[in-house]
Amino acid sequence: MTDTPPDRLSVDPSSPYFDETLLSRGVGVRFKGAEKTNVEEYCISEGWVRLTAGKAKDRNGNPITLKLKGPVEVYFKDDAP
Repeated sequence: MTDTPPDRLSVDPSSPYFDETLLSRGVGVRFKGAEKTNVEEYCISEGWVRLTAGKAKDRNGNPITLKLKGPVEVYFKDDAP
């Protein structure tokens, strides 16, 4: 594994950008300089994050998300094994 996080990552298992091994390592996201803990998906190159909107769910039981644009910084919380 490398110490560089991927350009795009999602916590939704049905997404093509889901990677369980990277998520188990712990990924931290700073959006506009503030630490975010409710990130569902991010893209560094396009400069956006998708955040959950509280406990609201859609009709399929998935969390309602908001897509916000701005500078995204991603880092690993744990060292590489």
